[in-house]
Amino acid sequence: MQIKPNQSCHEPSLTVPPIFQPSGLALAELAKEAGVLLPAAANPDMLLQSGASLETARSWHIAYIDHARYTNALRTTKAGACFVTERFAHLVPPGTVPITVRDPRLVYAKVLARLHPEALRAAPLLGSPDVTEGCFVHPLAQIGAGVVLDPGVVIGDRVFIGAGTTIGAHVVLGPDVVIGWDCSIGPSVSIAHCSLGDRSIVYAGARIGQDGFGFAMSGSGHVKVPQLGRVTIGNDVEIGANSTVDRGSSGNTVIGDGTKIDNLIQIAHNVRIGRHCVITAQVGIAGSTVLEDYVAVGGHSAIAGHLRIGQGAQLAAASRFMRDVPAGERWGGMPARPLREWFREQATLRKLAKYRTGA
Repeated sequence: MQIKPNQSCHEPSLTVPPIFQPSGLALAELAKEAGVLLPAAANPDMLLQSGASLETARSWHIAYIDHARYTNALRTTKAGACFVTERFAHLVPPGTVPITVRDPRLVYAKVLARLHPEALRAAPLLGSPDVTEGCFVHPLAQIGAGVVLDPGVVIGDRVFIGAGTTIGAHVVLGPDVVIGWDCSIGPSVSIAHCSLGDRSIVYAGARIGQDGFGFAMSGSGHVKVPQLGRVTIGNDVEIGANSTVDRGSSGNTVIGDGTKIDNLIQIAHNVRIGRHCVITAQVGIAGSTVLEDYVAVGGHSAIAGHLRIGQGAQLAAASRFMRDVPAGERWGGMPARPLREWFREQATLRKLAKYRTGA
């Protein structure tokens, strides 16, 4: 696109590329995706093109509600259809088709993936499949069919990239890195000493496989302990923007299949994270700690080293963990303890504070 002399880039005469418009999904298909029957009065051929919040939705949108705080928005929504639980079905306004499901957010996510498959992974900026122009690719690297490399990518010795993967601008892949099939690596990511599974996503600015923080401390100075391990990441993993995953010091740092890691998270050397864990923003996990499968960690929490967090445990946000957490338990606080115990302590402190102030 060319701008004429003295022409503002905001003038409407400029040619603007068309915005992607999804083809839409008939209401009958949407109900089939949800695994439920439509209300008898609903038009099965009504076309829904996208999703939106209850407040902003229009007749071509699908929305959902899963919390009582949004009931006022539900009463006034203009959405064409809305996923609800039985608890909220009677609040849906006449112009909106209620679709009753057990887990509205989950079904909404699946439908939105059908409507917007392009939003499931980052699109390449400028690269084209099987084109390496503007990149450095080592002669011994193996690049699969249909791989897209954006400009400025650096690929080292003996790197393997599986078919259908997209590598963003200015990504650096160190020697012997393995990237699986149909992955998406965001811009300015660096990956070293790592094997990444299929269909995984690494967002912009993440650093994977750098040395862990290991020093032998003494009165005459601190001696660096050589870091010799790798990072092993499973299939369907997501690692958020500007997060860091250190290589193992002797063994490997491991992240299991299906685990989702938010932005700004630090995972230290030799940490082992199980399958389908969820770790939200600004969490730090110190070295050699183990998170078993299906652990959920709230944002801004810190987990000390050499601990074991049991399967299915839920860790409250802004907590500090200094002890092992048994499987299936909910802990929180500073230092963390069982959630009910923490709540009782907080309630007692509030009562004492009121007593001292005479409130």
